[in-house]
Amino acid sequence: MFTGKVVIITGASSGIGAETALEFSKLNAILVLTGRNEENLSKVSLKCEEMSPSKLKPLKIVADLTNENDVENIIKSTVNKFKRIDVLVNNAGVLASGSIETTSLDQYDFIMNTNVRAPYQLTMLAVPYLVKTKGNIVNVSSVAGLRSFPNIVAYCTSKAALDQFTRCVCLELAPKGVRVNAVNPGVIETGIHLKGAMNEEEYKAYLVKCKDTHALGRSGNVKEVSSVIAFLASDAASNITGATLPVDGGRHAMCPR
Repeated sequence: MFTGKVVIITGASSGIGAETALEFSKLNAILVLTGRNEENLSKVSLKCEEMSPSKLKPLKIVADLTNENDVENIIKSTVNKFKRIDVLVNNAGVLASGSIETTSLDQYDFIMNTNVRAPYQLTMLAVPYLVKTKGNIVNVSSVAGLRSFPNIVAYCTSKAALDQFTRCVCLELAPKGVRVNAVNPGVIETGIHLKGAMNEEEYKAYLVKCKDTHALGRSGNVKEVSSVIAFLASDAASNITGATLPVDGGRHAMCPR
């Protein structure tokens, strides 16, 4: 499905990004994988090469997306090596807990810079190449962009901004043949909640609570998100743009009673 197409995936060293890399590799895509953890990125890259029908070796780029030079290097390195970009998956993101009373400006800036500013810069730089290939963009947002939740105010704000960014850019690029969509996962078992949002005990209790907060009665897994990302990036979704698609077991439709 993606033979000959160049796909950039940020945050590819773990979680949804790593599974998305494997998903695209099975579809024979030429991959550009970015992440901060070089060791994990190498492991994911090796798995992708093994799963690729053509045994394609991904281009690995260790990058901190809050560093402008690193973001610029992703596009430069991709174009220098492959001469084109067909799909951009803005997946990298961070989560931290905190209310308006406890979230510092430093934490707010870190979340917004990673979850909004970095995708903005990367998209801005990739657009000229996506226009040439009539490619597309998939942003990885969250149900927190569609619905409001307490004690993650900066995260919710960042994902709502990413959703609006998705819709605005879709309108700007549609006349040029470039589609822009987002997926909005609910609770997906990736471990992201353990990186600043909660401890092990709180996380276990949180997953149990998913039986009540998700209509399907459970949390989700990375494969359920990666398959939707690949669908939105494929020709099967050729008439879909500006969508913010929940992949959340119905959590976005839930109301407290």
